[in-house]
Formats: sequence, C-alpha cells, structure tokens
Amino acid sequence: MQQKKSMAELWQTSFLNGAGSYYIEEQYEKFIKKPESVPAEWQDYFSSITTSDEAIHSDIREQFKLISSTTTQPVITKQVSETTDIANAYRLLGHRLANLDPLQLHAKPNVPELDAESSDLTNRLKKIYCRNIGFEFMHITNSNERNWVQNRIEDIFVNNEIDEQDKKHILETLIAAEGLEKYLGAKYPGAKRFSLEGCDSLIVALQELISKGGANGAKEIIIAMAHRGRLGVLVNILGKNPSDLFDEFEGKHSQDLESGDVKYHQGFSSDVETPGGNVHLSLAFNPSHLEVVAPVLCGSARARQERVRRKYPNATAKVIPISIHGDAAFAGQGVVMETLNMSQTIGYSVGGTVHIIVNNQIGFTTSNVHDARSTLYCSDVAKMLQVPIFHVNADDPESLVRVVRLCLEYRNKFNKDVVIDLIGYRRHGHNEADEPAVTQPYMYRKIRKHPTAIKIYTEKLIAENVISASQADVILQDYKQALDAKENTVVRNLVSDWVGEFVIDWTPYFVKDWRTPADTTVPINKLKELINKLNKMPADLKLHSILVKILQSRSNMAQGTQDLDWGCAENL
Repeated sequence: MQQKKSMAELWQTSFLNGAGSYYIEEQYEKFIKKPESVPAEWQDYFSSITTSDEAIHSDIREQFKLISSTTTQPVITKQVSETTDIANAYRLLGHRLANLDPLQLHAKPNVPELDAESSDLTNRLKKIYCRNIGFEFMHITNSNERNWVQNRIEDIFVNNEIDEQDKKHILETLIAAEGLEKYLGAKYPGAKRFSLEGCDSLIVALQELISKGGANGAKEIIIAMAHRGRLGVLVNILGKNPSDLFDEFEGKHSQDLESGDVKYHQGFSSDVETPGGNVHLSLAFNPSHLEVVAPVLCGSARARQERVRRKYPNATAKVIPISIHGDAAFAGQGVVMETLNMSQTIGYSVGGTVHIIVNNQIGFTTSNVHDARSTLYCSDVAKMLQVPIFHVNADDPESLVRVVRLCLEYRNKFNKDVVIDLIGYRRHGHNEADEPAVTQPYMYRKIRKHPTAIKIYTEKLIAENVISASQADVILQDYKQALDAKENTVVRNLVSDWVGEFVIDWTPYFVKDWRTPADTTVPINKLKELINKLNKMPADLKLHSILVKILQSRSNMAQGTQDLDWGCAENL
C-alpha cells in the first residue's frame, strides 16, 4: 500500500518541471507591446508589476525575474506558481480529455489534475489541448526540443492557419478518398479491396505532406504501407490510372508479365507538381508480412539520400520517408520497435521518418484495448525515441492538416521521427467479404449510425459559407465521371515528361525475362586485383597480429597459393 501511495504522489507532481515559464514570458512580451492582446486577468497581473518608464525588454525581463522570486511578494509568487502548474498539467495530461475517438466508444477518464476552476487561462488551455488532437510531448527530456514543440503547438493551434482555399482542397481530397472506395464497392461488390473508409483523411494527410514537403525543398518522398487503403493511395496520391486498377479487379494482365502480386501489395512511382517544384513519389512494394516494409522503406530512403548527398549536404531534407502502419501491428510487431531503435544510429538514420498509424481501433477482431495491448495508446512504443506523438480524430481533417505541418517542421528541424496516431474506425470487415458484427456487434452498431467524414466536413463548410451543397455535389459527380471515363484522378498535377536529377529510367528492364541465363563470371585477373586493393593499408597503421595473418592469407589467395575462403569471397 505504501508503494502505491508513493507512486500516486509522484504522479500528481510529475508535471511541475517549470516549462510554463516560457508561456508566461510570451504573454508578458505581448502585454508590453499591446496590453489588450492578452486576457484581462493577465493585464491586471502584469500592470501590478510594471512601471510606466520601463521600455527595454531586457530590463523588464530582469525585473520580472526579481519580483517573481522576492519574499516580499508572496501573492504574486503563488499566482505564477499556480499558473505554471495549471499550464503544465494540460500540456502533460490534456490528451486524456481530448475528443479523439469518432465513435465515442469509451467514457473519458477522470483527471483530477485538470479539475482547476474555469478561467480564461483554463478555457484557452482546453481549446488547445483537449479538442480533437491529443498532444504527447512532455516526455521529451531535451528542454530545447520540448519547449520548441510546446511553443509551436500554442502558436499554431491558437492562430487559425486553415484558409478557405485549404478547406476546399481538403474537401476535394476527402471526396476523392471516399468516392473511389464507394465506386469500387458498387462496381466490384464482395471483392477484396481493404477499404480505407473510416480513416479516409489519411489521403488528406498524404496530400499535405507532399505539398508542404515539396514546398520545403524535398525532391523525393518514399511511402511504405500495408494493404488497407493502398488502392486509394495508388489512384488518388500516386496517379495510377483507374483503368489499370479495374483490369486487375477483372483478372486482366499483360501477357508479357512473368510474375505478379495481388493489387493491394503492388508498388508504384510517379512525379507530381508541388509549390516548391516537382517531386518524385515512390510507393514501396509490400513484402506481405505487414510491418516488414518499415525497414525496407528506411533502407530505400537512406540509399536515395546517399545519392543526393553527392550534390546536396542537406540530403535528409531532400528525401522524406513516410511509413504508414496499422494500430495493432505498430503495437504488436517487434520489427516496428527494432526499426525505431535504429532510427538515430549513424549508419541507419534517415533524418526522421514520418509515421502515420491508421488506427481503426480493432486490429483484426479485437476492439477492447485491454485485450489488445498493455499500453494506453498503440503508439507508446515510439516514446522510447523521445519524439512527439500526435493523436488526431480522423473525422477532423483540418486538425490533421495542422498536425502534418507541425510534424514536417519538427522532422526537418530535429532530424528525428515523428508520429501521427490517426484514430478512426473500419466501416467494413477486415476485408469486404467479412461480417464484422459477428465479433464486434456493439462497435458496428455505432459505426452504421455514424456519418462519414465527408458528410461531417461538407456540412461544416456549408455552415461556414465556404461552399454550397450543390457545389459539393458537382465535385463528387466530376470525380465519378473521371472514374467512369477511366481517367487519371490524382488531386495534384502529374508530370509525365520530367527528367529530374535523380530520376532513373527503368524502361530498359521492362521487357527482360528474369529467367534468361546470364554470364556472371569475372576474369581471374580482376579478382586478384580486387584482393590486392582490399589488402592495401596505410603505411602508418599498426594492425593487430590476427589481422596481419588474415591479410597475409588473402595475399596468398590472390597469388593462387591458398584456396579462397568465404570471408574473402564475400568481400569480393
């Protein structure tokens, strides 16, 4: 019992780390410049500690420090302390009260630390930390990094950065995401397609990552994902022609193909326009075993960065890897943890991977989190990297766009991974032939009553007078007509004839039969030359005696007086 009490006491005070001083200082600076720009309670407080002749910022800051620490001002000191406590409580625990689950499957927990009396400050903190995004960043021990994330959150999510043009583009992207899924469902009923419905806003996130990534100078964006939602990514993001997808559903394929794979494992590449220039997109083929594609993605990104590094020192900014996961797989497959663990090592770092968890809250058949894992969130394994994790309600694409922008900023600034936990649901079964209500009747009663993301967002924009219902219908009909005509539907413009610096022409390999015999022999003199080069060491380098013996043996191998061993053969 004593141990439990001790842990409870520690938990209640764990957020008192002083990070709120930056928020107070920010409010103080605003007050000095323009008093009415801060709430009335802050105006009263700052007025009580500011004299009329103060004008130099450094003097004001020093006086603020002096007053907040003096023993002659106990009331002021207490107010500063309480304000810091409240702010840090919301930064640490606000995600527990955030509206993250579109289905509202579980009641929100009681969080005593957030029971402070309502005030202008607490209302503002709730608006930032307890709406449709759950922020987890207070576990980051590097104070500069943690404070940067905190300041960006409290700037971005107070100042609305989503303009009408952005909103219309989000709507178009959602219509494309849902439109393709419903079109395929009607055209090929019962066929497996592993629908994205319920997490449609993934397509919005990818569009924003590509747009903003390109605007920030990226030249290549590499994507890896499992099967769910893959068809929508192929058609709506990479620009795969719908006619090719329809042929695959109908069992048609080119006669010169000697091998193949199911349509929801296939890779693709294309080039698209962005505000910062053309960007090459590549979707890795899926090696079938779910998260095994994660290290494949990192290897591909690292290789591309090494190629780019010959010309650009900031190679990590030029090539961005995006890894898309399932919730149960992210929490349950060891390859995820292994890949995360290598992410900051010298030999394997790619300057940060953007992780998006398509969290449909069910994995395969289990929706009760206590049966699925031992952590609060499926993303908790990523906390070992001390990187920010953002939980986003999939029914709120605008919040998702804000999070994506912040993630790119963080990744490019700190060259570390960042995680988006996109919490939605799965409208159909594991595949479209399954009946999910057999194992999850309660969850699917809720899903069948729940409006789609496109319906929710369209009604929001109509209420804001951004778009009319008839205009939304026109966008949807135009999209359906493009599918009927088997025309390209990618939201951004494709580039068909771009010859970029690092674009590779694969056409010479397209007509080759992989079964054709090939001469793989190497001239003996070439092998001898290579061994001698491998054996060459700097004259001033003193080698270990065992290494001296190995090099002597390999010299003998080059001369033909000793048989080649496996170690030398592998080097060759």
